Amino acid sequence: MSKEKLEVLTPTNSQIIFIDQQPQMAFGVQSIDRQVLKNNVVGLAKAAKTFNIPTIITTVESESFSGFTYPELLDVFPDQPTLERTSMNSWDDQKVRDALKKNGRNKVVVAGLWTEVCNTTFALCAMLEGGYEIYMVADASGATSKDAHDYAMQRMVQAGAVPVTWQQVMLEWQRDWARKETYDAVMKIVKEHSGAYGMGVDYAYTMVHKAPQRSETKHESLAAVPAKT
Repeated sequence: MSKEKLEVLTPTNSQIIFIDQQPQMAFGVQSIDRQVLKNNVVGLAKAAKTFNIPTIITTVESESFSGFTYPELLDVFPDQPTLERTSMNSWDDQKVRDALKKNGRNKVVVAGLWTEVCNTTFALCAMLEGGYEIYMVADASGATSKDAHDYAMQRMVQAGAVPVTWQQVMLEWQRDWARKETYDAVMKIVKEHSGAYGMGVDYAYTMVHKAPQRSETKHESLAAVPAKT
């Protein structure tokens, strides 16, 4: 493994691309629960926003076939244009190649649909022709079957891509809890998108540190009434 790939991801050495996170593509996903997939994609997007990671959102045949990017993803980047394509391989589109080059980061974090097609072809070409390092977010990507996802991931890893998960990427960017400028935002993402980990954080905040409940509305709690014997 090259020394460059031994470097951890940081907010200053990486960029991210979301490929075809669109409903028609998600309909075909069978390798991961689709609601979990969307949760992970949006959590990753919020992390990228928190750390000011240069971000690309690219789409394929939005109006004729694939539908529009998840609104939850677009809402994280309200001023971010989507780069529309006809090719299944994002690398084929000059706009995408130009955006990657403009961002000036050699480590490219990838989350897309489908793993076995759009992710794999982009990863192989970006490594071969562009010299980029690819960090493939396995749980923010999906394929038409578990086999399709697993073997595509294996193929990319064999070619030199680095497999990662969305929460791993976020915490690698954070690295140190002493970095207070992003601490609260990361904790907010954890509580909203990290499942049991987020529930544990809520529990610790309210039960141990006596913080107010996270609910945006105030709920009345009626006292318990012992059962009659």
